[in-house]
Amino acid sequence: MFGSRGILALGVLLLISVIGGQAESIPCKLKDADHGKVCVCTADYCDYLENPILTEDNEFALISSSKLGLRFATSSGKFGTEEKFTVPDYVEPAPEAVNATILSRLLDKVVASAFTLDSRESSITRSVTLQLDRSKTHQKMVGFGGSYTGAVTYLVENFKQPELADHLYKSFYAEEGAGFNLMRVSIGGCDFDLEAWAYAEEEGNTQLSGMDELDARDVERVAQIKRLVEVSGVKNLLVKGAAWSAPPWMKTNNKWTGFGRLKRDYYQTWADYHLRWIKLMEDNGIPIWAISTGNEPLNGIFFMFFVKFMSMGWTPQTQAIWLNDYLGPAIRNSEFKDIILFGNDDQRYSFPHWFKMMNYTRPNSIDYLDGLALHWYWDEIFGNSFIEQTKAYVPDKIMIVSESCIGDKPWQAAAPLLGSWERAEKYVRDYLANIKLGFHGWIDWNICLDEAGGPNYVDNTVDAPVIVNTTTFDEFYKQPMFYGIGHFSKLVPEGSLRIDAIPSNVNLDTVAFLRPDNKIAAVLFNSGRADLDISVVDSVRGKFTVNIPAKSIHTLLYN
Repeated sequence: MFGSRGILALGVLLLISVIGGQAESIPCKLKDADHGKVCVCTADYCDYLENPILTEDNEFALISSSKLGLRFATSSGKFGTEEKFTVPDYVEPAPEAVNATILSRLLDKVVASAFTLDSRESSITRSVTLQLDRSKTHQKMVGFGGSYTGAVTYLVENFKQPELADHLYKSFYAEEGAGFNLMRVSIGGCDFDLEAWAYAEEEGNTQLSGMDELDARDVERVAQIKRLVEVSGVKNLLVKGAAWSAPPWMKTNNKWTGFGRLKRDYYQTWADYHLRWIKLMEDNGIPIWAISTGNEPLNGIFFMFFVKFMSMGWTPQTQAIWLNDYLGPAIRNSEFKDIILFGNDDQRYSFPHWFKMMNYTRPNSIDYLDGLALHWYWDEIFGNSFIEQTKAYVPDKIMIVSESCIGDKPWQAAAPLLGSWERAEKYVRDYLANIKLGFHGWIDWNICLDEAGGPNYVDNTVDAPVIVNTTTFDEFYKQPMFYGIGHFSKLVPEGSLRIDAIPSNVNLDTVAFLRPDNKIAAVLFNSGRADLDISVVDSVRGKFTVNIPAKSIHTLLYN
């Protein structure tokens, strides 16, 4: 433990860091929940972390989160030092008042550090060497993001104070938040809406009249997204659209869900529908970066007995015809010819067979596709070979995970587990696995939900990174999942190149990037029950050793 002089020295160092430009960083207001710890945000208090500033060539910064309560805690050190650097696994005390001064919060931090620095979940320490080689590069990252559904719109619309919504937006999309730059929205409705809906719902509306104005159910969502851009300062928001279902009159079963496909007579109408929606969004201040060929096409073919929400079935054969003969030409011959087209938007088990069958039906039809979109839900059942074979078949496509959440399986609680560190770890494992497989980006599902995992008009409830207190609508809770995702998104901006990051054993899982500003960012994941000594060896910078606690996630940044 530190003596009084150690506490004073730490206080001076922390005060210097404030003077050095880190004054806007605000610690998590930690709260015990049923399954762990959450961070509480209100209209006048929410945690943020300014991105680290490196003032010397050999300096590194480390952002840390842990099961015991670290949430984006920062520390720093230098390459080339013999002394082992230790990340303390203390729990930050929650501020007593929202108007507490930065100095008082820092002093609280110093005292907490002094009394709990030696408190670790494990008394065992293991060792690993991590080799980082910036000369060996892989895919270029597009970014990270979340989805803005009707459920999100409803919750935000009911916030008691607009400042709470601003904190939600900045927490995800500001640089001092998670640094998101991607967003997924539904074209029409989805299951996370208060009802099923689409544009041009009127029977036989083949002219798509009315699609030059926002549907009433989209007016508020568009206004909220524009506010998000304004307050977060996100520099290049990339919005991806996907349709869950055409209006029932266009479908073979004339229903929102069930065994229903698009009638062949309306293939061109459905292509025109997508073009009209893209223009509608752009006219209302939301430029569209990408669309997909439709959300989870197999739901309306094989899973109609289980899926009760909006869906429309496609086979690879019918989708190839629609893409090759209708949607592809409509897009490429329009003013939106440069929009990114993603295919599939479904699970691993359909890869790569889906794309092979498309090309068999319409040779080279997938040339219209710029990218492939994956939903993560069966990653743990269907192995990496599905993706490896797909990459070998179509090596030139952008690959993103376009939907992820927890609570969809029969063996999982179909509701938020407030404070669950285990769910954060599941996210981190899958992010690491898919990024190492060559994925260029990741879009999570709802950025926030209520305590039950909704609202959802068919009670298809799940978990989310942020949970809103709907008893009062005056606070929300950042789950460990939020920080797990943020350890990738915060310091890995668009354009970052994945580089070689090779640990000497399985105690550490990691991935690393060369950023556009020539800094290195590496995610370090210790999922074990023992502390871990990591000897970081960079091919240019040199070496240092850091001890990280059990059950912790870190992002390393250096020049």
